[in-house]
Amino acid sequence: MVYLDFEKPLADIEGKAEELRAMARKGDGAVDLEKEAGALDRKSAELLRDLYKSLDPWRKTQVARHPDRPHCRDYVEALFTEYTPLAGDRAFGDDHAVMGGLARFNDAPCIVIGHEKGNDTRSRIHHNFGMARPEGYRKAIRLMDMAHRFKLPVITLVDTPGAYPGKGAEERGQSEAIARCTMKCLEIGVPLVSVIIGEGGSGGAVAFATANRIAMLEHSIYSVISPEGCASILWKDAEKMRDAAEALRLTAQDLKKLGVIDGIIAEPLGGAQRAPKEAIAAVGAQIVTMLADLKDKKPAELIKDRRAKFLAMGSTALAA
Repeated sequence: MVYLDFEKPLADIEGKAEELRAMARKGDGAVDLEKEAGALDRKSAELLRDLYKSLDPWRKTQVARHPDRPHCRDYVEALFTEYTPLAGDRAFGDDHAVMGGLARFNDAPCIVIGHEKGNDTRSRIHHNFGMARPEGYRKAIRLMDMAHRFKLPVITLVDTPGAYPGKGAEERGQSEAIARCTMKCLEIGVPLVSVIIGEGGSGGAVAFATANRIAMLEHSIYSVISPEGCASILWKDAEKMRDAAEALRLTAQDLKKLGVIDGIIAEPLGGAQRAPKEAIAAVGAQIVTMLADLKDKKPAELIKDRRAKFLAMGSTALAA
């Protein structure tokens, strides 16, 4: 278990409980030691509830970035069958930060697209930490065109710090690719639903989340810029990221009030990283609900619904 900064007291208690159990396994005072370990378990459970009862925006940001949270590949493997990945943008190459392809969800054909961060050092480098390049967005456009042509719903799973800001990406038209991907989301005449499963950073997230229905996991974040980036620009000091996180209103709870998202998916106590199977099942149930809400809408209605949703966001936010 990887513990976050604010979870250090919890790490101490759980570590001591595990030490006692290790000693009990050796047979030295097993009954008493197991009893003490049980008491520590109850104490840690109570502390865990207290810690996660009212997380501030910066702590939610830390949880959203937790390396043990389930990633896009985990959701695809658990929720989809007959997944057939498709690669390349037919212009430059393939981008491993974006995965997508044909699949079945609840035995119905669909297109699934998402950001993949990787789960260890090698895979994180391979997937560029979930930061897509232009070819990743153009691959997503190709998949959405396919979905529109064959009348398949599109499901997107968003988990990215933002689009990759490197020189090569800019030379290949990063901003244009993001804009066209966002525009493609608004054009396709099929149901498009999106779930923010971790970080929803900048235009790199919007390009996949310009959907009919958007949901966020309880401890995920969604913002135009990272707290550190915002603090560097506004205060010239990245250490003011806590103030920035508060000002950005990037939590699921704030965004639901502002009308930016449609639903919040409850996470297991302690975050999705503590019970990945439960979190994945909850996301699956929310996707079922969102698709059911759209299944009877005609292509023109879906497009109109999507456009109206995003055009109304500014006025909703001002009213709030």
